[in-house]
Amino acid sequence: MAVRKFKPTTPGQRHKIIGTFEEITARVPEKSLVFGKKSSGGRNNVGKMTMRYIGGGHKKVIRIIDFKRNKDGVPAVVKTIEYDPNRSARIALLFYADGEKRYIIAPNGLQVGATLMSGENAAPEIGNALPLQNIPVGTVIHNIELRPGQGAALVRSAGNFAQLTSREGKYCVIKLPSGEVRQILSTCKATIGSVGNSDHGLESSGKAGRSRWLGRRPHNRGVVMNPVDHPMGGGEGRASGGHPRSRKGLYAKGLKTRSPKKQSSKYIIERRKK
Repeated sequence: MAVRKFKPTTPGQRHKIIGTFEEITARVPEKSLVFGKKSSGGRNNVGKMTMRYIGGGHKKVIRIIDFKRNKDGVPAVVKTIEYDPNRSARIALLFYADGEKRYIIAPNGLQVGATLMSGENAAPEIGNALPLQNIPVGTVIHNIELRPGQGAALVRSAGNFAQLTSREGKYCVIKLPSGEVRQILSTCKATIGSVGNSDHGLESSGKAGRSRWLGRRPHNRGVVMNPVDHPMGGGEGRASGGHPRSRKGLYAKGLKTRSPKKQSSKYIIERRKK
């Protein structure tokens, strides 16, 4: 994976940096694994705008991704690596030995033709999914479950990876991309390797129109509004807004939003870096 820069033949190309798509091997998704995606435009069931700055964008279809990896013991061959408009990572189409087809998140280094496996007896190799109790300490992992059988919830976006650092009883200690260190049940599954498309963070859209293609409308800052519209509005000239707040008056920076009574707090050994 690499990124492309362009000669500034137009203003929009001057700062445009996008991926090369060289790893993608198919342009049309597997028809049996997609369904239509309805766009709301930020409106609710009576047509009232409840979320601002949403609307437009290119039409998309949802690819059904297998986050559970519950076909244990059945080998699968990687047929294609594909683009997915709904996520930053690439996806891989697997053909299982029994004829079933499934999409998974494509890890770094996965090649077409590779054979993958999931389950307790799978080898700890790139793309294989196995319980944390069967993964060697120090291994780089992604697609981590929080509850056994629930499906992967953590470390799914492009370039991300976590590390299995130690074991404590029936729990494994995982260092997450945010810097948080937490315990997760050893029976939860994870996939070996890091998520692919690691250069995604280097990309730059180059123009406002690319945001419109993604369904993002122009965003109004609070400081340019009037006091009647936003707590940070008003003032003569370009006055700063005072304490950063949301439109409802809640502090936007520095205020802890996690509930202190949250049940899962006891599993967090070290909080994420600020």
